Amino acid sequence: MERVHCDVVVVGGGIVGLSTAYALSRLAPGTRVVVLEKEAGPARHQTGRNSGVIHSGIYYRPGSLKARFAVKGASEMVKFCAEHDIPHEVTGKLIVATDRSELPRLHALVQRGRENAIPVRELGPAQIADHEPEVRGLAAIHVGTTGICDYGAVAERLAGASGAEIRYGSAVDLIGRRASGVAVRTADGTVVRAKALVNCAGLQCDRVARLAGDDPAVRIIPFRGEYYDLTRPSLVRGLVYPVPDPAFPFLGVHLTRGIGGGVHVGPNAVPALAREGYSWGAVRPRDMASTAAWPGMWRVAARHWRYGAGEIHRSLSKGAFTQAVRRLLPAVTEDDLTPAAAGVRAQAVLRDGTLVDDFLIREAPRTVHVLNAPSPAATASLPIGREVARRALAALAP
Repeated sequence: MERVHCDVVVVGGGIVGLSTAYALSRLAPGTRVVVLEKEAGPARHQTGRNSGVIHSGIYYRPGSLKARFAVKGASEMVKFCAEHDIPHEVTGKLIVATDRSELPRLHALVQRGRENAIPVRELGPAQIADHEPEVRGLAAIHVGTTGICDYGAVAERLAGASGAEIRYGSAVDLIGRRASGVAVRTADGTVVRAKALVNCAGLQCDRVARLAGDDPAVRIIPFRGEYYDLTRPSLVRGLVYPVPDPAFPFLGVHLTRGIGGGVHVGPNAVPALAREGYSWGAVRPRDMASTAAWPGMWRVAARHWRYGAGEIHRSLSKGAFTQAVRRLLPAVTEDDLTPAAAGVRAQAVLRDGTLVDDFLIREAPRTVHVLNAPSPAATASLPIGREVARRALAALAP
């Protein structure tokens, strides 16, 4: 049995875990850090399966962790990409109202942007056409600080620059905790002893918390986001979003021109039948039982079943999905859309059915648990990593 000793062990090699390791190396040089990642490389789940957008922070409640970290994180991410020669571009984006009922929400976003110190410009139909000739809407706002990048490349660079020992193929199956520190066993029998543990396990974070003996008080419910690629990318110049419904934590189907020049269309949001279920055919009974056993899930279903039914319909019917896209981009046809890789969002849900809307970081003796880090976590990963690292360093104190 191999034994490894360090100061901090980080469970999870996505962008938040790697940002935490990177921050530890800068806040406390010489800190020995081991990162345990169950996959064969970094960023294999949420980090590597999103639309690659550097979010401005316009959607988030002023003063929330999301707002603070996204606004700061966007500028830091652009700087990090520039310093490390990672492909990126500050493109700006349009948020477009296509129905009169959306206009009050659009105006509320203008105010929220100003409260979060984000530059926004209000546009009429003619100005929308100046930015996006094929997009139709009654009104829009232009958010200048939104951009795009390759988050997989960011994660790889963070791993290399952190100075941490990254152990891939290291699934955690047992955690022991004493007053003096923690011991983590991986599936291959390796035991890592550390003074503190950081849980950045994403889709598995609530399970890791329970392995450590802590009650996370949330359950991770997986929602799959399905994307298409646009076969006529010339229809879209940049990034185009609908006006989001504040009752839901999802932004709706949007159009994203990526670093490579292609245009991603999506995602929808449907319940996944496995925590890493990237298609309807990916079914894991243990994950389904975990979801079904959580009272909060049934309360979510009762509250939002109409919205959920619509998302499932758009998942199963390409025609219905195309109609949703046509609200923003009337020229699109079913033939213009080809299936692309899906992603799964780790959504924390409270027992009462509340969808946790902000980043959720909880501490216990010798441990720090990141229990909710959905979008814009990739954008905000550098400031989130510093916050988690500070808490981990505090946990090292005798």
